[in-house]
Amino acid sequence: MPTHEPDRHETGPSLEQILGLIDPGMLDVVVAPRGTGVPVTDVVLLDPGEEREDEGGAECGDGGPERLEGGTRAAAGPVLLAVGVEVASPEAVDVLRAADRAGAAAVVMRRGTRGPRAALLEAAGRGSTALLARRPGLGWTEVLGRLRTALVHSAPAGSAGVGALRLGDLSGLANTVADLVGGAITIEDPQSRVLAYSRLDHEPDPMRRLTILGQEVPRWRVVELRESGFFRALWSTEDVVRLPADARYAERLAIAVRHGPEVLGSIWAAADGRPLAGDAVAALRTAARAAVPHLSHHQTWGRAAARAREGAVHALLKGDVRAAHEAGITADRPYAVVVAEAYDVHGEQASSTVTAGQRVLDVLALQAAAYRPGCVTARSGRQLYVLVPAGDGEGGPSRSLLATVRSAPRDVVLAGAGPVAAGLSGLPASREAAELVVRVLRERAASRPAGEVVSAVAAYDEVVPEATVLRLLDRVEPLWGALSGPVHAMVEHDRAHGSAYGDSVTAYLDASCDTGAAARRLNVHPNTLRYRLRRARELFGVDPADPAVRLLADIGLRLAARRGPLGTDRARRA
Repeated sequence: MPTHEPDRHETGPSLEQILGLIDPGMLDVVVAPRGTGVPVTDVVLLDPGEEREDEGGAECGDGGPERLEGGTRAAAGPVLLAVGVEVASPEAVDVLRAADRAGAAAVVMRRGTRGPRAALLEAAGRGSTALLARRPGLGWTEVLGRLRTALVHSAPAGSAGVGALRLGDLSGLANTVADLVGGAITIEDPQSRVLAYSRLDHEPDPMRRLTILGQEVPRWRVVELRESGFFRALWSTEDVVRLPADARYAERLAIAVRHGPEVLGSIWAAADGRPLAGDAVAALRTAARAAVPHLSHHQTWGRAAARAREGAVHALLKGDVRAAHEAGITADRPYAVVVAEAYDVHGEQASSTVTAGQRVLDVLALQAAAYRPGCVTARSGRQLYVLVPAGDGEGGPSRSLLATVRSAPRDVVLAGAGPVAAGLSGLPASREAAELVVRVLRERAASRPAGEVVSAVAAYDEVVPEATVLRLLDRVEPLWGALSGPVHAMVEHDRAHGSAYGDSVTAYLDASCDTGAAARRLNVHPNTLRYRLRRARELFGVDPADPAVRLLADIGLRLAARRGPLGTDRARRA
């Protein structure tokens, strides 16, 4: 069993502080003979099987509790996790006494179907170690991680700016450190994967761009740094390691972030169009200490917290204003909703290729987090939703997001920004408007040849007419399917026979009934188009000269386009 010999003058966060930072009900205080103000030095696993080999451990005086008198602080000690021990088990008393002899501040046991025995409660009352019970259904690994995160988060941060950050706010941490060192910051895990990066105030150098777009340091670069001994130096020291500039890349400073012997990740600073600050090395040392609780939080809670936060964002976008706190949204601040979709160069949804789609949308999410404090994101299938605090106007946020992926040649991003919502209740309307903008951009892209499809971004007020048409078509579509008429007959003929009467009428209407312009759009002779229009009138009764038919044709052909190509071969002509 591990022993702990605390310095009797050692101080640390109290047990009460640590319990206040974990989920309510995760651990219950059964007995606390010294109260919960006792300082905690560490969180470690206790192996009851080692106790019989450790009978020489120090006793706690006469076995009575060490009380807090006259403002004197109790002796510090660790929190021991008694893995496999229930409060109702026969060995629980022996384990508690072993924790007492080890100088523990508290010992945690599993709460079973029965409560603690009277003998255990009596022993706890006479001892000096607090007895805590773990909630059923929790794993010991989760308890260990959360207690350790709470422990390091309770320590002084070392920097007022960093210390004011919300726990786990890695993007805020990156931006704060960037301000301290005067350079571009990347926070990475031990496998060189990007966890967060600072906002892009200047054009990034090629390596930073590759790292951000790939969400990890390129494999060839990792091999290069490993073979040069750089990683060995980085992981074996607690100080800053310098990577000099060369003909390819700017100078970089890096430091490992450690929690005891465990490496949680690293912070990298790169010259960002200007020399790094003179005190950049000292600032990185401070940042590495302050980053421990944030990276520890990410390691332990990151995925679960991200899923919960994403669910809260979706709930908020559907109108549940109660989800604002969990989503990380300030209730009295105006927000705009930005929606983004990723496609490949052929105009196909990038998410049809899972790796490509995830990469592009994940990069956009990272960029959104780095763009401005308070941005929150949520994925939904093929789309990324971003809640952006108002400030740059409706188009600003989405254009800033789009700038990150412009250098990725296979990626086409369509991004739409809804109007600013004055309050949380207006977010669903902003979301709906942003989705309509993306639909408008999608229809524009569909009308272009595949090789000409490019990234596009727009705000709702820039596409109001087209968005209004989409809203009207959404309302009309259910009714249209229940009707019949000349336009229905023409559309069904095109689908059955691969003809292109619908294409010809659509081009004619889009060209404001200008035969020459419509023919050029279809790449046919004007006489060919006139023949097709005459045949459409003769076969189906679709006469564009009739205002009523012209209106119905415009509606019906727009709705038909939603179902895909009208013919089996769009290049085939009637």
